[in-house]
Amino acid sequence: MAEALVVGALVSGSINLVLNRLISPEFVNSVVSKKLDRKLVERLKAALLAAGALAADAEQKQFGNDRVRKWLDSLRDALYTADDLLDRVFIKAEIRKKVRVRLPLRLDLSVSKMVTKINEVIKRIEDLQKLKDSLGLKEIPTGSSSWRTPSTSLERGTVYGRDGDQQALIQMLNDNNHHSLSVISIVGMGGVGKTTLAQCLYNNKDLMDGIDLKAWICVSENFDVVETTKNVIKGISSEKKFFVVLDDVWSEDADKWNSFISPFQHGTKGSTILLTTRNENVGRLVQHYNSYTLKELSDDYCWSIFAENASFHESNGSSELEGIGRKIVERCDGLPLAAETLGRLLHLRVSC
Repeated sequence: MAEALVVGALVSGSINLVLNRLISPEFVNSVVSKKLDRKLVERLKAALLAAGALAADAEQKQFGNDRVRKWLDSLRDALYTADDLLDRVFIKAEIRKKVRVRLPLRLDLSVSKMVTKINEVIKRIEDLQKLKDSLGLKEIPTGSSSWRTPSTSLERGTVYGRDGDQQALIQMLNDNNHHSLSVISIVGMGGVGKTTLAQCLYNNKDLMDGIDLKAWICVSENFDVVETTKNVIKGISSEKKFFVVLDDVWSEDADKWNSFISPFQHGTKGSTILLTTRNENVGRLVQHYNSYTLKELSDDYCWSIFAENASFHESNGSSELEGIGRKIVERCDGLPLAAETLGRLLHLRVSC
């Protein structure tokens, strides 16, 4: 049962990891990536996002349904193949960087094989999507702003292992109090806890003392946020100090950023836009920009998150159960979201 929980819940995490690699500077700037058809890469992204929307539902329906569990297994295998292909891209890029030798013919042959394999894995993922109706799977659009945590639900429970990160960001925010507008980004991989940390800052009463207006906006891949933001900050003037969080920003589009920043230029000193993003290049176009990289948690902190969400205390501290739980936590790779999800799924399964 524990293995089934791990396989199911980590499928969504695997999708995020592959998407992260596709948008990473290492991939985008690699010689192999530049030779790939851009439409092919976008098709892979689209397939991954569509599969992710179904996987969120499948992870809840896998228990007692062997067909859904097998569907998750097949999707997981396709994701491993995609991740392996990207590994090869990075390896080839590193080799080329080190030897500094151009091998155009061999490289072209290699890219041709890569294209074929990427097409194959895309087809596997798309074929799995076609089974959604027969399996009773519904799409939960993880890339839409409506799916993300709204600004009315930003209260958090216990947050483990982030005291040092909070203090570092508070210091960073205080150091920027002499600017009329500062942009600070929390950078990290999907599931590492960027949104949770931003929520802690957003709800910090001492930090928010003196803030006249604060707002939380979920962005995701769609950066059609300009009009929404303008509506949120209509009250901003030279007498107002604001704190605005843009959660899950992807876009590096200079024109969109310039258009977006314009309404924020008239805040009083100490006004801040806080971003959470997986891409370290997001926001660099803005003056007075700083970034903070959020690292993975230790296994001990992940265990605390897992145990709390699994209601482990109700097991009366069984050493056998704790051993199983800690093996599960090792698979989380330091991602608190994975630990939380697995804990909740285990609690749900045990409760049923």
